Amino acid sequence: MKVLLFNGSPCKMGCTFTALSEIASVLNEEGIETEILQIGNKPIQDCIACGGCEETGKCVFSDDPANEWIEKAKSADGFVFGTPVYYAHPSGRILSVMDRMFYAGGENFAHKPAAVIASARRAGTTASLDAIGKYLGITEMPVVSSTYWNMVHGRTPEDVKKDLEGMQTMRNIGKNMAWMLKCIEAGKREGIVAPQTEHSARTNFIR
Repeated sequence: MKVLLFNGSPCKMGCTFTALSEIASVLNEEGIETEILQIGNKPIQDCIACGGCEETGKCVFSDDPANEWIEKAKSADGFVFGTPVYYAHPSGRILSVMDRMFYAGGENFAHKPAAVIASARRAGTTASLDAIGKYLGITEMPVVSSTYWNMVHGRTPEDVKKDLEGMQTMRNIGKNMAWMLKCIEAGKREGIVAPQTEHSARTNFIR
């Protein structure tokens, strides 16, 4: 089993990375492979609603990580999406990538457990968690919870490590993720598969 952890910060080893690493360490202890994917600081293309991905399952833009991550998601079993907080909102970079990944490759994420985490100096975390959490809800992804809101606080990685409850929350995400993945794996061995859900009806306005 493998979990992909998406770091939506341009800082490679900053506060968001510190939180994701704490989750990854617990998953590794549980025998689950992890990979932290770094969004980096190069330009990220936003979705332009062209519809080109409907036929290919890939975004028409190929000069950033979106298509690579869609491909990686095919064989992944779980996900953690991490973001720093800017102006009480998630990083625009992670939102742009997630828009394109979920439009083009949503089926690669469906029915796979996921968690969302946020890192902030002080505030804006709950709004950020809410914004990213909506991707999970519309893609039929079981949500991995913890023992507090999935957030850490600190201006530096060293500060984050001093947020004892925040780091505890990250570890508990890892434990709950491992438990859920093992339950799903056990279910598959017993012949329990994901439901075939309906997708035909689309109401574009309220009568």
